[in-house]
Amino acid sequence: MGSHRTIPAALPASTVMLILLCASGVLAAAQNYSAIFNFGDSITDTGNLCINGRMSQITFTQPPYGETYFGTPTCRCSDGRVIVDFLSTRLLCLTLSRIRPCVSNVASFVVFLNEHAGDQFGLPFLQPSKSMNADFKQGANMAITGATAMDAPFFRSLGLSDKIWNNGPISFQLQWFQQIATSVCGQSCKSYLANSLFVFGEFGGNDYNAMIFGGYTTEQARKYTPKIVNTISRGIDSLIAMGATDIVVPGVLPIGCFPIYLTIYQSSNSSDYDDLGCLNKFNDLSMYHNTLLQKRVDIIQSRHRKTARIMYADFYSAVYDMVRNPQNYGFSSVFETCCGSGGGKYNYQNSARCGMQGASACASPASHLSWDGIHLTEAAYKQITDRWLKGPYCRPPILHS
Repeated sequence: MGSHRTIPAALPASTVMLILLCASGVLAAAQNYSAIFNFGDSITDTGNLCINGRMSQITFTQPPYGETYFGTPTCRCSDGRVIVDFLSTRLLCLTLSRIRPCVSNVASFVVFLNEHAGDQFGLPFLQPSKSMNADFKQGANMAITGATAMDAPFFRSLGLSDKIWNNGPISFQLQWFQQIATSVCGQSCKSYLANSLFVFGEFGGNDYNAMIFGGYTTEQARKYTPKIVNTISRGIDSLIAMGATDIVVPGVLPIGCFPIYLTIYQSSNSSDYDDLGCLNKFNDLSMYHNTLLQKRVDIIQSRHRKTARIMYADFYSAVYDMVRNPQNYGFSSVFETCCGSGGGKYNYQNSARCGMQGASACASPASHLSWDGIHLTEAAYKQITDRWLKGPYCRPPILHS
């Protein structure tokens, strides 16, 4: 609980060893990012939707959201930290070249540790891009809950305007980023952005949610997948044109394994489910999207082989392996929502979702994959981040030599 900003008087042996390694010049790593810029939706929103106040009707502004790490709701759709939090606190000041200007000996490194306790020697948590008077020199988070890849006219043309409750598509997020970049780096943006990490997505999840919850079949929804992937691709191209060189592009998740889908679209036909208990047709849609996206990432990489590094982050495989092998991740439940209501296999009810009256959180979120039936627990996000940094669920891994 709390913000974890102090270090105990007696440092653990592993921390002491790290101090000695860093101070003696042994620790080294290939990456030396000076900033991280994140784009996406509720999977990585760290507060953009709540900049103008926490509306009580939005469930994730209410307890028990945030209970595991922050001790209070922060507008993150989880019990604690999300992927971009872990990335920002692990990637920066890891190299000796960044540590050396900060510390010259063991004593000063202890001071450095106290100043950055909980940050794993990295950046502070990214500021939401809509924050007023924030310092964005170390990065910003453009992600906002409800964001889509496609703009509002696309959904209006499908008769789905009422299914899009927040207007923060890719095009808007790129505009927000351009405004920030201009204020932060002025005329020297190329070199600044070349030394930054970009995480672009995931995008597409809410586009499919809008269609499916709006009555479209998965077959109808997949007709629009090429258009969605093209929009994501153009966004990547825009970042490269601005000077980005290291870009992580996550795919969409296996929504057929999520309690919200498993509850709303329960079937008495066993053939509708795979051998793990996930709904085939929804996972097939996710896999189709990811197949097209990976191909597009490969094409972009081939065009910029010498100047950019485009990394495909495999959200789908990471989460699906957690469903298949929960014991490897410390999970005792993968289909049961930790924070929800209704009991049963999924513990999910739309009328009493997490943060609403009648819902409650489980005793151990870390033993669950799903936090609220739609989003994952901090424990899941942490392990996904680890596997994006080092592999095998990011191609190539973010950390490289």
